Amino acid sequence: MKTTKPTGPAKIYRSCRLITIAIVIVIGAFFYGCTNQPEVKYLLQNPVLPGDRPNPSVVKIGESYYASTTSNKWSPLFPIFKSDDLENWELISYVFPSGAPDWAVTNFWSPELSFDEKQNKLFVYYTGRDKTTNKECVALASADTPEGPFVDHGPIVSQGNGSIDAFEIRDEKDVLFVIWKEVPSDANPRSLIWAQKINENRDSLLGEKHLLIKSDQEWEKISIEGPSLFRVGDFFYMYYSAGDCCDEFCNYKIGVARSKSLLGPWEKYKMNPILNDNMDWKCPGTGTVVKKGNDLFLLYHAYSSKEGIYIGREGVLEKIVWSDDDWPLFENNQIENRKINKINFEDYFKGALNPKWKWRDSQNLSYATGDYGLMLSASNENELLGSLLVQDIKSTEFELTTCIDLSKTGECASGGIALIGAINNKFGAPVAGLGISVDHEHVTVWKNCNQQTIIYHEKNIPNDREVELKIEVKKGHILSFYVFDGQIWELLSDNIDASPLVPWGMGFRFGIVAKGDPSEFVNIRNIKLNNK
Repeated sequence: MKTTKPTGPAKIYRSCRLITIAIVIVIGAFFYGCTNQPEVKYLLQNPVLPGDRPNPSVVKIGESYYASTTSNKWSPLFPIFKSDDLENWELISYVFPSGAPDWAVTNFWSPELSFDEKQNKLFVYYTGRDKTTNKECVALASADTPEGPFVDHGPIVSQGNGSIDAFEIRDEKDVLFVIWKEVPSDANPRSLIWAQKINENRDSLLGEKHLLIKSDQEWEKISIEGPSLFRVGDFFYMYYSAGDCCDEFCNYKIGVARSKSLLGPWEKYKMNPILNDNMDWKCPGTGTVVKKGNDLFLLYHAYSSKEGIYIGREGVLEKIVWSDDDWPLFENNQIENRKINKINFEDYFKGALNPKWKWRDSQNLSYATGDYGLMLSASNENELLGSLLVQDIKSTEFELTTCIDLSKTGECASGGIALIGAINNKFGAPVAGLGISVDHEHVTVWKNCNQQTIIYHEKNIPNDREVELKIEVKKGHILSFYVFDGQIWELLSDNIDASPLVPWGMGFRFGIVAKGDPSEFVNIRNIKLNNK
């Protein structure tokens, strides 16, 4: 069939119609794109609590959130952080700013915050080891404000091999209960989670204890712990952790159970565990549920998959999502994206000691600050490392420098800087460290482990002057040591591997050492940490 191209009005009409169709298609595509774009989800800035912040607990008081974390063996004990948005936190106080309560020593774990609106009082359940029985106990402290001061009320429960990881909640009849884990023993080789009534003053347990759940599933191994309970609708829900929490072979995970009554029966989710390793975080565990707006979040701890175990277990925030059959689950897609965790730090010790500094809970600390800097008393404590003032590291690439004034340092004392860990990655391992220090004759690069000192390098120096020292850390565990000769940094020892010294349950600490005659002091003019 013969066809001809349109001419005149017909041609103009067809052209106009094509243009109109094109415009409609463009406009339609525009509105389709506006209405059918993938939902842009808010990206949480994790870790929200950078550095070694295990077992985080969080509570909302008024318009602000407050959190605390495990201290392990480092005083001051149980830091209190404040936030307006759950993502940016400020250290405001400690539960025990002067160190351990009289009844306890070491293993200061799992502080759990609970605010009583009627009494307008903050209660803190915590774990500590009793000096007399050597058992881990659940204990209690309280304060009228999160800033303190806190009053210690001592242990409230310890059974069998010990009791840890307390949590407070009211049942369906508004009766107050405390929940805790019984530590496994020969008599009870698996972990048990108990509940018992407690009076409103929190100073006396009432009635009999009730078993809620125990470790009885393959993925849980032997240990379950860290119960965190909350109620939504008809159900009480319990997040709990299982597996090995705290070493280089950790396999920690989070599961969930639910019940319509606090005392049970409890049903475990068939698809447990619900929070496992992802690309950025590994060994997720114990935390607390908190509400923000219309959403619920879990603040828990995890090791960075990128940084390894050298930093420790950091505080991670994740939103709860609900299944069709009313189980609180997670997308498990949080990434390590907070740049602020690469924080630089410097201290000239002009005023009061910065609250970020920590010391061993068993250490007798003596110091003074002023225009001259820090005067830290020497000692042979801490497995012969000497007196320690440390902070947790927040990155695996940094430089640490200090200036020691020998003219104000005792003749039988030496001082410097070090990376502090333990003799191995096992539970309860004694403290150890790699460092560089100076006395009135030498600059020395050393390792102290098992109360023995290995010297890597020793250099003679002029007496009675200021000496600048530096440690460079790469990959969290490769250390190089320098001294400043007045013009350049002179390398003394290179690429020493600190990885065997990473401690169980904690990341490395950086800080100051002062060794020698306890009647003498070391003068530290300043210390600076520059993260890379």
